[in-house]
Amino acid sequence: MENPSLFSSVMHFGLYFGMSLVFLVLFKYVYKFITPHDEWKLIKEEKNTAAAIGFGGAIVGFAIALGGAASNSISLIDFATWGIVAFIAQSLAFALFRFGFMRTIITRIEANEVSAGIMLAATTIAVGLLNAACMTY
Repeated sequence: MENPSLFSSVMHFGLYFGMSLVFLVLFKYVYKFITPHDEWKLIKEEKNTAAAIGFGGAIVGFAIALGGAASNSISLIDFATWGIVAFIAQSLAFALFRFGFMRTIITRIEANEVSAGIMLAATTIAVGLLNAACMTY
């Protein structure tokens, strides 16, 4: 005998997980446009560790925020709305870091200064944690 609630739960998981993956892919591409340097080129062609750390932190921070959105949403539309809020908050985190805390972040990342990549990653992960924690009713 089939358990309808189990089927329903698996369907909900699939929808939320699928939408999460779409958000992550979109974030990867949009993040590339909001940063003045090309992370993929720095990472793939130049083997730039600082860029990999900074970009990896941005992705992890956004994934943490998406996890908070998924955990606290009451519907798929609610999740999508909070996903967009997380997207904006994580993008603003980079802008705040770049223009407020470390104005030389771009040149430092391009110069493969690992300390700059670590600080960028730490900041975006911290923002992701705060972002996720604030997504409550």
